[in-house]
Amino acid sequence: MITLSPGLWCFSATEIPLLLANELVVPKECPVTEDLVRRRAEHNNCEIFSLEEISLHQQEIEKLEYLDKWCRDLKILYLQNNLIPKIDILGSDEDCCYLIPSLPPFCILERKCSPLTVNLLIPIGHSENNTENVSKLKKLEYLNVALNNIERIENLEGCEELKKLDLTANFIGELSSVESLKHNIHLKELFLTGNPCTEFEGYRQFVVATLHQLKYLDSKEIERSERIKALQDYPEVKQKIREQEQVYLHKRAREKEEAERRMQERKDKKQKQMESKLGFDSPGSPQEKENRQAEGDGEQETCRTVESDEEDRRFWEEPTPYTPESRLETHRYIEEKRRAKDNTRESKKSEKPPWTLVTAEGKVLNVNVPKLHFSLKDDEENNQFILELAVYRYLDTSLLDVDVQPTYIRVLVKGKPFQFVLPEEVKPDSSSAKRSQTTGHLVVTMPKAKEIILAKQKVSASIKHSDCDTLQKNARRSGKVEKLEVDPSKYSFPDVTKIIQEKERTGQGPLKLQPEKMTEVKESCVEFENDEDVPPLI
Repeated sequence: MITLSPGLWCFSATEIPLLLANELVVPKECPVTEDLVRRRAEHNNCEIFSLEEISLHQQEIEKLEYLDKWCRDLKILYLQNNLIPKIDILGSDEDCCYLIPSLPPFCILERKCSPLTVNLLIPIGHSENNTENVSKLKKLEYLNVALNNIERIENLEGCEELKKLDLTANFIGELSSVESLKHNIHLKELFLTGNPCTEFEGYRQFVVATLHQLKYLDSKEIERSERIKALQDYPEVKQKIREQEQVYLHKRAREKEEAERRMQERKDKKQKQMESKLGFDSPGSPQEKENRQAEGDGEQETCRTVESDEEDRRFWEEPTPYTPESRLETHRYIEEKRRAKDNTRESKKSEKPPWTLVTAEGKVLNVNVPKLHFSLKDDEENNQFILELAVYRYLDTSLLDVDVQPTYIRVLVKGKPFQFVLPEEVKPDSSSAKRSQTTGHLVVTMPKAKEIILAKQKVSASIKHSDCDTLQKNARRSGKVEKLEVDPSKYSFPDVTKIIQEKERTGQGPLKLQPEKMTEVKESCVEFENDEDVPPLI
């Protein structure tokens, strides 16, 4: 219901019967939401106004609305494997809105509507003078609605550019409804495989003779001779198709009645089961209720699982015809089971008891809910504890919460607590927490509250050697050349210069070549005086 002005109210056709029946007006929600369309338009930067192709398959869609308003330039539309009962791209009478002039607001609040007001209903959107059909995808070229619950071809006259239509594996039994595709002059390919109408005698001849613009039917090319023959036999084939349609429609009416009866029986059975669980089925039910309460939770859960498995077995083994109703019933059954499982999972999460970190007596416990490896190091030199917690390497630091207390430390990793009791008291104000850039581990440094005075340690021999090494390095840097001193007594290698002893040569050869005696040289060396004024010999 929409208020257009203080005296003018707008209602849809589905709301009028509810209004007349003195019921509250509750408009239907559209399953195809704008958010869904935007999520499916990722290839177009989530822009839907310029969208040309979209895939909405396996979305459990039962009705099409507003696509023509959001995506006016749509050319390719995939809607296979949904629950669409009819092609509603052009809209229907259910979407028609009515104006009720001079309807006071208190009539709605009191759930009243006079006959005079009903006679003043003015339809808008489908009037004779209104030729504006906004619910049309005029640029649509390919529509795929395979594996749905469509029983009739309709509401496609406005798709002026439609070239390919896929209706595979639906429930189309009114083959004469293909006549509505005559206005789609650009239609070249049509797929009807898997529909009941394909079993009719003369099915292909009727479609070929009805749609002259068609070139391919069920992936098979239509030859010219086939079309000429189909046009010659068209009156007889059309009569046969009409008769077979009537038989199929009667069959569908019986199937719908059977589906309604079966659904009503299932509802009554479920109602009885609910009453029996609440204890209204027998006089002795209060005692049974007490017995159930006395049973353990584990036994109750086992019983529920067994009952659910038995119900699933009966549902899936029950023979049912393949109809739109059975397909919809199967979908709803699966959806109901999924919701029940989600509710059970949520209840288990809510019923899960909180972690016990501190007992009632005030004792702090060691807890490691995230199951992380850790190590506690006692650094006596710096008088502190170092806790290394192996948190996940790529975990965001905002998901970590560190709380250091004098006797324990608590770390919340994604809401899961890690708590460790310290062997000594620490200083929480002087503690620090860091993360390793290589491993991502959390390193918490906690100084001890009790200070320890350590004695001065003696310098070890290794430190002395290190001092010698530093002196040698400094000497090298200064540029002074240091020679290596070798003790000649410890020289174990032979002296190569004294291998051959020099002999005195006397009386051999000319006198000038004979060497002088060493004694004379020694005497001259002794008598030698060094004069500083004389330059050295070169």
